[in-house]
Amino acid sequence: MATLAAMLKQQGHDVSGSDEHVYPPMSDFLIGEGITLLEGYAPAHVEGAIDLVVVGNAISRGNAELEAVLDRRLRYCSLPEAIRDFFLWTRRPIVVAGTHGKTTTTSLAAWLLTHGGVDPSVLVGGIARNLGGNGASYRIGGGDAFVIEGDEYDSAYFDKTAKFLKYVPHVAVIGNIEFDHADIYADLDAVRLAFRRLVNLVPRSGLTLLGSDSPAAAALAPLVRSRLQTFGMAEGASWRAVDVSFGAASSGVLSTTFRVLESGTDRGVFHLPLTGLHNVRNALAALAIGADQGIAIETLREGLARFAGVKRRLDLVGERRGIAVYDDFAHHPTAVAETLHAVKASLPGRRVWAVFEPRSASSCRRIFQDDFVQAFARADEVIVASVFRSTLPPEERLSEAQLVADLTRTGVAARHLPDVPTIVDAIAAEAQPGDVIVIMSNGGFGGIHGKLLEALA
Repeated sequence: MATLAAMLKQQGHDVSGSDEHVYPPMSDFLIGEGITLLEGYAPAHVEGAIDLVVVGNAISRGNAELEAVLDRRLRYCSLPEAIRDFFLWTRRPIVVAGTHGKTTTTSLAAWLLTHGGVDPSVLVGGIARNLGGNGASYRIGGGDAFVIEGDEYDSAYFDKTAKFLKYVPHVAVIGNIEFDHADIYADLDAVRLAFRRLVNLVPRSGLTLLGSDSPAAAALAPLVRSRLQTFGMAEGASWRAVDVSFGAASSGVLSTTFRVLESGTDRGVFHLPLTGLHNVRNALAALAIGADQGIAIETLREGLARFAGVKRRLDLVGERRGIAVYDDFAHHPTAVAETLHAVKASLPGRRVWAVFEPRSASSCRRIFQDDFVQAFARADEVIVASVFRSTLPPEERLSEAQLVADLTRTGVAARHLPDVPTIVDAIAAEAQPGDVIVIMSNGGFGGIHGKLLEALA
């Protein structure tokens, strides 16, 4: 089990939140799994008897340890190769893919299968609260099912193809397809090609689940050679949600209620302790997986209502002076828009602040400049931090000034504040009881969550 947890670190996912003010850092998580940590990179770390070196996709030529591995001719492989060879060949992988919603859908499916007695193994790029006492990113089960998050990002410096192509899927879920990862994909067609290749790996005896609300995902249907089901809000979807309504508990947990139609048969009302249409779609995919594994619909209904969520997915980190602070991983324009729509729908009448750190390889780039204007349109106040990847050439880098100017022209109150102390001071001085602060970043954002709670207190 420790081996699987160590491999997770290689994925490059920020699974602990990377914010020591809110969640334990990754180092604590790994130490708790009995894994020895080696700080930094040094040739001495790869001396002695080593059977295999797993090279993460953040490692490139010039790295001191990698150069020593190559010089010594040590056996090495990419992370997805290691996961496949050590864990997947002997099981029936359920690979959850798509531009958005992978972590939540994987966590939902993992919990439903666990709750339903399937006893799956799990690997997810986040901390799912239903896995283990304090949440976990993996689970070793005794059943055949292995639920794994299928990332379209590349595998290693020597293998620039998508990770999910190594995961030998028996079931493949593709919820949506949009352009992302501008640092490795030239355009949307290149992204589509990766997903076409994934569909082509599912055996005839397997199952392919496609998001009916995503045109690019739904367009894969003619290529499917396995059993095919669809999910979404669209009429005709195999698993369809209707009568969707949003709400919020006094604890601050946002929720959604919806009715499920399975191939036209009314399966009744389901309650999900998450909010947003995007999470309804994620839940539909998980329900379809659970039903395919033979779990009764009533058991799935009960399991869905008991889902405890995933850290950093619209996570309530605290409330001070009647001001609620949420942490969210959103960094793609679509994810930002869906999150803000969900908050406004669940908490009507409350002023919503969006505090955004352009940090990911795509969000730092100008290619999404106009899309972010549309994405933040539902916020009442927008604060844009400085672009994290400041080494990008100016002509390629997202312009904070232009984003603020464009938002202002649309009637959204927006400003660029360069650093965490300035942002914290501004919110602490201006936020009023009833306001909702949504922190959006795929990184630790300088510990802003804890610092903001302290300032508000």
